[in-house]
Amino acid sequence: MTHPQPHLLTDLRIRAAYAEGAGIYRIIPAAVAVPRGVEELQGLVHWAAATGSRLVPRGSGSGMPGGSVGRDVVVDLSQGFHWMAPAWPQRTLWAGASVTWAEVTDAARPFGLRLPPDPSSGAFATSGGMVATNAAGPRTVRCGSVRGWVEAIEIVDAQGEARRIERGAGSGERFRLSSDQQRLVAARFPKTRKNSAGYALDRFAASGDELDLLIGSEGTLAFVTAVEWQLEPIPPDVAGVALGFRTLEELTEAVPFLVALNPSAVELLDRTLLDLVRPGAGDLPAGLEGVLLIEFERETAAAARGVVGDAVRGLRASAAHVATAVDRSGLDQLWAVRRLASPALARLPETRRSLQVVEDGCVPLERLGDYVAGIRGAADRHAIQVTIFGHAGDGHVHVNALPDVTGAAWRDELAGLFEDAADLLRELRGTPSGEHGVGRLRAGLLERLYGPEVMRLFDALKRAYDPRSLLNPGVIIPAADWAPLAELKVGAAAAAIPDDIAARLREVERTAGWAIPKVDLATPSP
Repeated sequence: MTHPQPHLLTDLRIRAAYAEGAGIYRIIPAAVAVPRGVEELQGLVHWAAATGSRLVPRGSGSGMPGGSVGRDVVVDLSQGFHWMAPAWPQRTLWAGASVTWAEVTDAARPFGLRLPPDPSSGAFATSGGMVATNAAGPRTVRCGSVRGWVEAIEIVDAQGEARRIERGAGSGERFRLSSDQQRLVAARFPKTRKNSAGYALDRFAASGDELDLLIGSEGTLAFVTAVEWQLEPIPPDVAGVALGFRTLEELTEAVPFLVALNPSAVELLDRTLLDLVRPGAGDLPAGLEGVLLIEFERETAAAARGVVGDAVRGLRASAAHVATAVDRSGLDQLWAVRRLASPALARLPETRRSLQVVEDGCVPLERLGDYVAGIRGAADRHAIQVTIFGHAGDGHVHVNALPDVTGAAWRDELAGLFEDAADLLRELRGTPSGEHGVGRLRAGLLERLYGPEVMRLFDALKRAYDPRSLLNPGVIIPAADWAPLAELKVGAAAAAIPDDIAARLREVERTAGWAIPKVDLATPSP
């Protein structure tokens, strides 16, 4: 059977506009497709199967580890698949793949509801992308990742079949784990509070739901075209506190105590970040090793204020700085220092670029201090400035490396930092991805994390859903020539693209303008 040629965009300017995402790579695709609906996407998949062409699913392109860029045909779902169908009495909402977290939240707010996992990229993070990476955010310490809030998804699989997978509908017919394999998974998967590294065989073993195989599969098993979200009532009252500490030990010892108080967020601002954002850090005293920002959501104002008091009293002996907030307005002011990070990074000169090469490590809560100290030490050894922040309540740390790209050895030092961080995560029984997925960047680390037996299960799962490896090759299952720090968007070796498009992509990165249609970036200036 022959399949019609889909509409592919092959102009160099358009392909250049899709060469970058939010992470470190610049990879010019062979072509771009922008399907507007399910039937058009099915036709594209049928054509790919018939011709052996490979497809790279993409939403807004805001993912960090390179899962939405590649040499093949990039398939942009952000310009179609935009619809919502709420069922407010059931507290659910169907959203097309391109509907963002912010749009879901805005629609639900008048009804007193919200989607609790709140990625910092929520203004442009799409529903399909959030499911693909099992996204999370500050409130994950209480509500978990998006996995727990997905009731169902609609997909187009690697055979071009459109179908719906619902929570509780069973494992499907394509993949099974034997009892021995389930024991292997239980032994090898990290015991971290969050994990978005590879296929979630541990969650599949526990639930028996095919849905758990597809959530977090990063577009390697199917295209997600729609998501049914479970929503929750917005808590009536909130309060919070900022706590500064003189030593890393005091800070990390405070985290389990705070988590036991059932906070909605426990965020870390390490001294490496505080140093970057000064003097805009307000009344924070000098000499702090780090700050914890804590939010408590409760049913009454008295309960919210009371738990803030419990936190302050419990940590009075170790906290060198305390600032409290008793309502949402005060909490916004308290958290203002966290919002200074992105503008500070955007102001960096072109000679010092922010590269997210070790940006998603997550460790058991009791090893958080060891991980932060280890990253600081590795950065010092390789003479690379870093900023460290993250979701302390989950043991989850984001690191931005800020190398001087005019130096002779910056690539080698960056590679050394990457390897040292990978070794550190293995030593601490952590995961290289807490919420962003592994993409191309971390795919080759999975065997170190899980061992060859689990990787064989990953291979078997991939073959069961995508036997021709048409979908997102090189993501999760690493390419034979995996080279994590090749094809960077910076440096003399970066792929050549038109100067005006390179400048526009840089501005998108500086301003987090990922919602801008990429085809618009290719339009020549008048």
